[in-house]
Amino acid sequence: MPKDDAETTALKKELNDLIAKSKAEQEKAADAKLAEKCADLGDVQKIRFIVKKTLKGHINKVNSVHYSGDSRHCVTGSLDGKLIIWDTWSGNKVQVIPLRSAWVMSVAFAPSGNFVACGGMDNMCTVYDVNNRDATGSAKMVRELAGYEGFLSSCRFLDDTHILTGSGDMKICVWDLEAGKREVDFNAHCGDVVSISLAPDMKTFVTGSVDRTCKLWDVRAEKEKQTFFGHEADVNCVCYHPSGQAFVTASEDKTARLFDIRSDQQIGHYTPPGNAGFTSCGLSFSGRYLLAGSDDNSIHSWDTLKVAHTGTLNAHENRVTSISVAPNGIALASCSWDQSVRVWG
Repeated sequence: MPKDDAETTALKKELNDLIAKSKAEQEKAADAKLAEKCADLGDVQKIRFIVKKTLKGHINKVNSVHYSGDSRHCVTGSLDGKLIIWDTWSGNKVQVIPLRSAWVMSVAFAPSGNFVACGGMDNMCTVYDVNNRDATGSAKMVRELAGYEGFLSSCRFLDDTHILTGSGDMKICVWDLEAGKREVDFNAHCGDVVSISLAPDMKTFVTGSVDRTCKLWDVRAEKEKQTFFGHEADVNCVCYHPSGQAFVTASEDKTARLFDIRSDQQIGHYTPPGNAGFTSCGLSFSGRYLLAGSDDNSIHSWDTLKVAHTGTLNAHENRVTSISVAPNGIALASCSWDQSVRVWG
């Protein structure tokens, strides 16, 4: 790296001073700590999830899992070049969809259960209709959404006709699936957009990025409503709180955090007993348990209010890459580099 010239050094100092000033202002507004305010609440039980089903079918690392709106089916994407739709109650495969590119990084199930989407290093988002088959008998590809200048890192359906994507070219796009056209396309972060989470009412969403920030957006606007700082490394995953008033994050800096939207700042800071970074996160139906998949092959759990570690889920034999909580809160699906998908309940 070349040495910074005087102007760059002065700008960096100005920027750091501004960040320090805004942190000081935030601390002034933070008149209480979450754990102190919730100290008189009853403790929640240690997390008692056990593996109900181990879903085997992939023959390479599984990178992403996402539940359908029916809380029964989930879709997984693997580097073996397959999307598999599972019935998590029986443990059976419902459909296996061969992909043109094996480099899957993100999968999404439409809330209606009619469509699945995936994307990755092929720089496009591909959408399949689960209810219609092509000549080979697999789910019919209905759209290939191309035009990204970086890998596709995350995608989420707004409804059956619109999908939201985040990508390695720092952009967020909203696509009209019927027309196959981009309705919205704008620069969102100063680094790869890694994760997207939609609010329960589907009107706003949160993004996490390699630039160490999280941003809150309105689906109808191209300018962020709020920006949240705090993480010291890549934000690998964001997940909206069921109340719609907060969200949690999982980061490479070995912490998970809870940000409150109304107070515009971080209110919870969760660290694991070990020393591993986090890849993914989720919240229980009540929002009381925070779950985070980790590089140490386990899923950690905390009481969000008392900021206390409430146990670990151990079954995977390699890094946990993605977790998805069923919309009705009854189960948790996790996938890993050990080629398996596990359903906990």
